[in-house]
Amino acid sequence: MMSDHRSESRADTRLIHGFHAVTAKLRQAAEDVRELFIAEGRQDGRMRDLLKLAASVGVRVVLSDTARLDGLTGGHGHQGVVARVSAQMRHVTLDDVLDGLTEPALLLVLDGITDPHNLGACLRVADAAGAHAVVAPKDKAVGLNATAIKVASGAADTVPYVVVTNLARSLREMQEHGIWVMGAAGEAPHDIYSIDQTVACAWVLGAEGAGMRRLTGETCDQLARIPMHGSVESLNVSVSAGICLFETRRQRGLKR
Repeated sequence: MMSDHRSESRADTRLIHGFHAVTAKLRQAAEDVRELFIAEGRQDGRMRDLLKLAASVGVRVVLSDTARLDGLTGGHGHQGVVARVSAQMRHVTLDDVLDGLTEPALLLVLDGITDPHNLGACLRVADAAGAHAVVAPKDKAVGLNATAIKVASGAADTVPYVVVTNLARSLREMQEHGIWVMGAAGEAPHDIYSIDQTVACAWVLGAEGAGMRRLTGETCDQLARIPMHGSVESLNVSVSAGICLFETRRQRGLKR
């Protein structure tokens, strides 16, 4: 249904943009989508598929010019697609994630990530590696804003994002659930390829440069480093996350 509906500022909604993020939301939680803004005049196959999906779930479609879409997204690369969705992120707890798992848990824990691009990239990596959740502290972290959701390319709506008030306490709760908590640290004596990751485990990574906070590192069961063979001293956190998570998947594949 096409509309000229103009209520674009509601406290109970947030905006997501880009084909991947909007398509994932329509498929995963269409009931959260309030309306869909699309670039008028765009009729390529990708847009037709999106409109067909929106129609199948009964989402209102608003034809918009580029200036309006730019205004909604603050000039970010929206690809001609913006959706207004419920601002209420589905609250997920660690117990929600762990209940009903049919394989050993694989979690990604982020300590002090303040760049939304890094968070979005980490969510995308977590989705690709089949991680069961991304866990992050409420304070001193960026949170799921529109930029992070866009960069995640739909993964923000497919990978549970667990926000905790006390990260060290949450790590101890993971340990009580039998999860081996491993921290990625450049100064660690062992590399990530020499430790057993076939058990339930959580990888903990800090921000590039600063690394994990001291208490976070002390709470880990084990620290491990990614071997570096060139001149750079550190990797972007999303790259490090991918290396660690896919090594876990590699080891589990060999075990099977």
